[in-house]
Amino acid sequence: MMSVTRLLAVSRKELLQLRRDSRSLTLAFALPLILLVLFGYAISWDITNINTAILDDDESARSRELVDALQSSGYFRLVRRLDRAADTATLFDDGRVMVALVIPPDFAADLDGGRQARVQALVDGSDANTATVALAYLQAVVQTYSTRVQAQGRLRPPILVESRVWYNEALASRNMIVPGLVAVIMMIIAAILTSLTIAREWERGTMEQLAATPVTRVEVVLGKLLPYLGIGLVDVVLSSVLGVLLFQVPFRGSPALLMALSTLFLLGALGLGIFISVIARSQLLATQIAMVATFLPAFLLSGFMFAIEVMPDALRAVTYAVPARYFLVVTRGIFLKGVGVEVLRVQGWLMIGFAIVGLTLAIVTFRKELD
Repeated sequence: MMSVTRLLAVSRKELLQLRRDSRSLTLAFALPLILLVLFGYAISWDITNINTAILDDDESARSRELVDALQSSGYFRLVRRLDRAADTATLFDDGRVMVALVIPPDFAADLDGGRQARVQALVDGSDANTATVALAYLQAVVQTYSTRVQAQGRLRPPILVESRVWYNEALASRNMIVPGLVAVIMMIIAAILTSLTIAREWERGTMEQLAATPVTRVEVVLGKLLPYLGIGLVDVVLSSVLGVLLFQVPFRGSPALLMALSTLFLLGALGLGIFISVIARSQLLATQIAMVATFLPAFLLSGFMFAIEVMPDALRAVTYAVPARYFLVVTRGIFLKGVGVEVLRVQGWLMIGFAIVGLTLAIVTFRKELD
């Protein structure tokens, strides 16, 4: 039967090794915060200050109003006024502008005469994503200006859309990026930290001493896992506090629920790291395997960077085996929506399953016997 005394003795031994290894302590506490700050500022889907050129052949009060509306939107930055349309190609080739707006000479006359006025939007499509967003912004600004002109003429638009955004009112991308980063970083850090544990015993030649003790496989795995579970929970708290204070991300849910589900997720990730450490027997190899097995799936296949709904069917099927996919729903749901157990119960059961699989893999593959 499992002995609590032996389990705590293994945990104490692991804590002593951690205290003497400053690099591991730095990796455990500093790296998650560094990654959160780095990715939090570096990754953004908000597109602002789009370099824009204007060709105003009308030069009327109406055309100036449209240009002012474009600039005051905050999305476009006027960097060049053109004298002829042929200059647009040169600016696009040099990458100096992304958007060019051409206002024809009869723009004001058509508006004041009650006719449909037309403007031409030219967009550099070499960056398809930015071009799509820029074009959508431009159409929204022009539509808003058109509605204002109709109101001035006491004409009501046929359809008036009154929109309200829930949970992320400012549509700021960092509000969804930062909670997602907490899930991705915890997956990476937890697996990397424990991937060094068993491999360290082999490289330092202390596995013989461990094999001579009466501790069981379960006691070794759980004893080595417990210190890192505490470190992981501290990292979750620090990352969450940093996200709220530094990035102004709202936290509307229950901290206790976040910690409970984080515990389940970390147990699975830590167990996966120990499993990697057992099969690798080398700290360098274990670290490399842990990075490939956690970073790429968590970053690319969890729904953090790319929406799962737009992935091919085969790749979408693979995402079901990525635990970060489910923890991502947990962090975003608790941070932004304030949802509870009634909404996250499916993810909770999946976290329990992940914890069981991770711990089982670690315990089954670990052997005290020497070659």
